[in-house]
This record gives sequence, C-alpha cells and structure tokens, in this order.
Amino acid sequence: MNHGSCRFGLWRVAVDFNGDVVYRVSFQKTAPEGVVPVQFTRFLAGKSFDFEPLKSAALADGELYYKIYRAVSEIPYGETRTYAEIAETAGTHARVVGNAMARNPTPLIVPCHRVVSKDGLGGFTPDLEIKKELLAMENKNKR
Repeated sequence: MNHGSCRFGLWRVAVDFNGDVVYRVSFQKTAPEGVVPVQFTRFLAGKSFDFEPLKSAALADGELYYKIYRAVSEIPYGETRTYAEIAETAGTHARVVGNAMARNPTPLIVPCHRVVSKDGLGGFTPDLEIKKELLAMENKNKR
C-alpha cells in the first residue's frame, strides 16, 4: 500500500493507494509528505476533470453503498445533485445517501462534494469550507 499527500488550500489530501486502486482519501490539517497519483494534484489544481484510470475501492460490486457511490460517481464535473435525486437513482432514501456520503472512503473519486441538500449545501467532513472550495473550483473550471 502506498501513502502520500498533496495540498489543497490549507488542507492536506492524504491518499492510500495501490496501483490504480484508491482505498482512502482524507482531508487533514497535517499529513506525511509522499507521492500521490498525479491525477490528484492535477484535479486539485483545476487542470483535470477526472481521475482516470484510478478506481475507488468503494466502487467494487458488493460494497455496502455500491449503488449510491456509483450514482454519485456519475455526477458530471461542475454539477450537483441532491441527496433525494441520488436516493431515487440508487433506489433508497435520502438519509441513507447522507450516511453513505459521511462514510465515503474515497472523496474526490466518489465526488460526495457534488451532493447537496435541497435547501443548501448539506455537510462535508471534516469541514464544510472544503466542499465550498471544491464546488467553486469546479464551477470556475467546468467545460
């Protein structure tokens, strides 16, 4: 398993990966330096719109929230969907989608920052400001 981190604003984005499979992505105030797949640095600099050919381990068929993570992964760069819209697509309830987003092991690859509530942004761990910054970056750079 490889571990590394890169910068996004005041945060470090820590990435655990092996080959083209990403197992964990987390936003931390401090994280050990180390190499991350170039897709992360390009995306966080607004120079790339996806993570191809990287894959999230959470998208393996049979994972608890597979259908939800799959639906979220299909939200285009620079767009958002509500928890209710994702719930309808995945055949579940909006609260279950919220639980899945809170437990998303690979934010950015499964872009949970693109899932919003019907009357606001919803949440984001560890800090809602990260979600705001990611959405602003995507809005500025969308095709």
